Order: sequence, then structure tokens, then C-alpha cells
Amino acid sequence: MPKLDALQIDTGTDPKHTVIWLHGLGASGHDFEPVVPEFAFSKSTAVRFIFPHAPELPVTVNGGTVMPAWYDILAMDIDRKVDTDQLKKSANLVAALIEAEIARGVPSKNIVIGGFSQGGAVAYELALSYPKPLGGLFALSTYFATADTIHLSEANQHIPIFVAHGSFDPVVAETLGQAAIKRLQAMGYQPEYQSYGMDHSLCLEEVRDMDAFLAKVIA
Repeated sequence: MPKLDALQIDTGTDPKHTVIWLHGLGASGHDFEPVVPEFAFSKSTAVRFIFPHAPELPVTVNGGTVMPAWYDILAMDIDRKVDTDQLKKSANLVAALIEAEIARGVPSKNIVIGGFSQGGAVAYELALSYPKPLGGLFALSTYFATADTIHLSEANQHIPIFVAHGSFDPVVAETLGQAAIKRLQAMGYQPEYQSYGMDHSLCLEEVRDMDAFLAKVIA
């Protein structure tokens, strides 16, 4: 299995907490690097941030152009037609990063998985199916692409979940984020949901809410 290249930022010496954050389509691990200094929770606790770079794949809805992608998007219909096999392969690649962190001495329950857009869809699949208990899951401006096929893990049946979306998102409609919340609740999870007056992006208010969520799960 190929390994993912990733950007790593440690906020202190010998971190025992890790946040793995997956970027969106066509971006890179550097996309959310500027957010790290905005977090207060990681200033008082040594935290390792890992920002993986997605593999290069042809993307059907972009005319087959090869770009950084966690999976192929086959059609931009309301429910998103995606290559779920490819999505799960990407989830397995990120799972290898979790195992590497555990081998470095970070307990699985101290590892938080999250992602934006495509990265969020992979984060849903990975965190909710991962066989060891994780610290939390955050899903930003995204959708639950594998809700019908995922094999849920008992180890993460009570995982804290933070879901956020822009109310003016033209790329991933907020209805998809709201639909994910309903599916999660039907599965027995208790996700936190926040909506912001923004498009397909991050805003300062969202970063502050993420900071509070991460402080809570890392504490």
C-alpha cells in the first residue's frame, strides 16, 4: 500500500495528542496550515497536527483532469455520485497514519480525525469504522458519502462529532451537511452542528467553535 506524504506541525515537545486534518479536492496539506496559530487549545497542550496530501487522481466531473483528490466524483447531482471504493482506499491510507501515531506513543483515544469537503467524507468513513477508540471527528462543509455502506465500529459508537457548514455554500449545499446530521442521529450518534453565513470555506467564528470542540475532546 502506498504511503501518504503529509505536512506535520508540532506545537510542543513530544506531543501525546494528534489531529489529522484532510483537505478538499484540488488542494493540499498546506491548505489549513495557517489555521494552527489561531487555535488556543494547542498553545497550552503539545499537539501534533498532520495534514496529509491526497494522491493525484483523474476527476470525472472536472473533465478527467488529474489533481489531488481523495476519490473520483462521477456526477454533481444532489446526493453526489462518487467512487466509494476509492474513498475507502483513501480512508485506509489515512488509517496507516493513525497506526503510525500509535506506534509513536500517541494513544488512539488522543487522535482526532477531521476533514473539509472531500476530506470530510473520508473522515466520516474512517473515524466511524475505525476499530480502536478515537478522540473525535470533525466534518467541515461536507457530506456522508458512505452512510449506506459503512461498517460502524463499536469502539467509536460514542465518538464526539463536530459538523459545520456554510449556509451559502455553492459547491456542497448545506442540505447535504444537514442530511449527514440526520443520518448520524439515526445511527445513534450525538453530533454538534453549526452553520455559518459563508460559502465553501472556513470563517473565524467556525475556527473558534472548532477550537472549543478540540479543547473539550483533547482535555
